[in-house]
Amino acid sequence: MKTNQTAAGASGRVISYLVTVWVIITLNFLLPRMMPGDPFVHLSGDEGEDLPEFTEAQKNYYMDQYGFDDPVPVQYARYLVKLAHGDLGESVYFNNAVAGILARRLPWTLGLVTAAVTLSTIIGTFLGVVSAALRHQWADRLLFVGLILISEIPAFLMGLVILFIFAAALDLFPLSGAMSHFTGQMTLMEKATDIAAHAALPVATLTLARLGGIYLLARNSIVTVLEKDFMVTARAKGLTKIRIFWRHALRNALLPIVTRVFMSLGALVGGAVLVENVFNYPGLGKLLRESVMVQDYPLIQGIFLLVTLAVLSANFMADLVYRRLDPRVSEKPHTKRQRLMKA
Repeated sequence: MKTNQTAAGASGRVISYLVTVWVIITLNFLLPRMMPGDPFVHLSGDEGEDLPEFTEAQKNYYMDQYGFDDPVPVQYARYLVKLAHGDLGESVYFNNAVAGILARRLPWTLGLVTAAVTLSTIIGTFLGVVSAALRHQWADRLLFVGLILISEIPAFLMGLVILFIFAAALDLFPLSGAMSHFTGQMTLMEKATDIAAHAALPVATLTLARLGGIYLLARNSIVTVLEKDFMVTARAKGLTKIRIFWRHALRNALLPIVTRVFMSLGALVGGAVLVENVFNYPGLGKLLRESVMVQDYPLIQGIFLLVTLAVLSANFMADLVYRRLDPRVSEKPHTKRQRLMKA
C-alpha cells in the first residue's frame, strides 16, 4: 500500500514537471518571435550592426530557407518534432548546429556554477556554524552584518568592483576571457593554471553573491537545532562543544542547507549570465547576450531550453533529496496525524 502511494506520488510529480516543461517550451518558442525585427539583418555584419543593403528578395530567401515564412502553428509543430528527435535547429547568425554551439560553451558555465556552489556551500556553512557558536558576541554580529551587506550587492556590480581592483588596479588576474591566447605550447599543468586564473574572479563573484543566503540558513538552522531537547541531553552527557556543533547540530541542520543548494541553482545560473558578460567569459551567459543582440531565434530557444531543463532537474533532485533525508515529507496528512496520535 505504501509502495503504491509512493509510486503514485512520484508519477504525479513527474507529470507536473512534464507539463511545466511543455509550457516553458511553448513560451520559449513564442518569446523570441515577439521581439521586433528579424535575425536576417545581422547575417553578414558584426554583432548588433544593421545591414540595410539586404533586398526584400534576399530576406524572403532566408525566411524560406529557415522556415520563418510559414504560419506560426506550422513552425511550432516543426519545432516540437525536431525537439523530439534531439534537433535544436541551426543557428542563423553562426551558421552552425545549435547543439554543437551549446556543447562548446556549456563546460565553461558549468565549471563556474559548480565551483561557486561548492565554495559558497562550504564557506557559508562553516561561517554559519561559527556564528551560531558565538551567538550574541562581536564576531557573530560582524559576520551577520558583513554578509548581509555583501548579499545585497548585485552580482554584476560586485563583479565590476572585483574586476577593477584585482585585475585592472592590482594586475593579479586576467582582465577577461577563459584562457590566454597561444596556449598550444603550454603543458597540461600550465593550461590548467591559466584556466583557473581566468575563472578565479568570476567564481569569486558568484560565490560572494550567494554566500549570505547559505550563511543565514546555516546559522538559523543550527540555532534552531541547538534549542531541541536532544541537544540538552548531549550537553548533559558532557560532550565537548566542538563535537556538539559539528557532530550533532550540523548533521541535523543539513536538510534545509542541502535543499537550498539545489533550489538556488536557478538564481545562480541567472547570476552567471550577468557575471560572464562582465568578465567576457565565453559561457552560456555571454552566448545568450550575443544571440539576443542578433535575434538568433533557434540559438535563443536552445539556450533557454537548456537552462530551464537544468533548473527543473535541480528542483526535482532537491525534491528527491528532501524526501530521502526526511521521509515525513512524503507522508499523507492522515498518516501523519495517526503517527502523532500514537506518539
